Amino acid sequence: MSKNFGPEYVRAIAPYQAGKPIAEVAREFGLNEDAIVKLASNENPFGVPASAKEAMIAAAAELGRYPDANGFDLKAALAKRYDVPADWITLGNGSNDILEIAAHAFVERGQAVVYAQYSFAVYALATQGVGARHIVVPAKAYGHDLPAMLAAIDADTRLVFIANPNNPTGTFIPAAEIEAFLKQVPANVVVVLDEAYNEFLAPEHQYESTAWVKQYPNLLVSRTFSKAYGLAGLRVGFAIAQPGLTDLMNRIRQPFNVNSMAQAAAIAALNDKEFLAKGAANNAAGYQQFTEAFEALGLEYVPSYGNFVLVKVGKDLAAGARINLALLKQGVIVRPVGNYGLPEWLRISIGLPQENAVLIAALTKALAA
Repeated sequence: MSKNFGPEYVRAIAPYQAGKPIAEVAREFGLNEDAIVKLASNENPFGVPASAKEAMIAAAAELGRYPDANGFDLKAALAKRYDVPADWITLGNGSNDILEIAAHAFVERGQAVVYAQYSFAVYALATQGVGARHIVVPAKAYGHDLPAMLAAIDADTRLVFIANPNNPTGTFIPAAEIEAFLKQVPANVVVVLDEAYNEFLAPEHQYESTAWVKQYPNLLVSRTFSKAYGLAGLRVGFAIAQPGLTDLMNRIRQPFNVNSMAQAAAIAALNDKEFLAKGAANNAAGYQQFTEAFEALGLEYVPSYGNFVLVKVGKDLAAGARINLALLKQGVIVRPVGNYGLPEWLRISIGLPQENAVLIAALTKALAA
């Protein structure tokens, strides 16, 4: 008789499905890797900034030694940028790591975690990974319904995940609504404000969430270097919170979870304002390029504040999978979101102008077939 190892709630987890790598698509469909356009994982189309490459080359000389487990220099740079003490910062192996650490640090088995329908898949995985109870609040216009999320908090709730902008829908919550929510959340409930796409916000939508961290001891702000800073392959994320939260997170955090080259690259990228400005300009132009094309094709899309657009490619439940396959055969990788309960939709990352043009042509052909 076979034995089931591990707790049932772990066996029930469906592993996270990442976007298809270029090499896999090339093998599967017999395509030239150089001709494939990947717009699936919200990566920076400009890649790694030159400043970060130079910093990595310098750091490579010390790769025979362990990295700084406490990330002193990176924390110092982040503390200066966000005007907080260094001990308010927790480093993560990408912001996914931060989300997982938060669940393990603040939630016991059987307690509850609140998050929104159509929000980042890792919230559900992190909740399930600690044997916690899911409270999934129905979305409002594909985004967060904060009053409903507040009402959903019960006596056993210990954590609330909020993504702003939200992945995969791209929706945005104005600062005043978030602040109103924070004022009413019970003090024993930790709020994780996941701002992986914050740097893509237009100036009129920008707000400084670290000011709220100073006011609310139960708030944790999560950020990443994977998107705007172009360091997705290095896995660097961080959290900002008061010591009451960061102390617990650092008890859970794996030692050496951010490697030496990643720390060096992140410091360089953090101060590369020219690279960030170039990325923001490209993103704004690409968003216009996409949305004009979607409107010309008669496609519904969700207005996005990130570096991607969620677009509806058909009315039947097989539409997303069908159009995704047609795009793959043409060498274009996007992200189907059926696992989010959105089988008629695709999430398409904004790339360089020529990459966007390839997607538009391939999508037009796929829809006409």
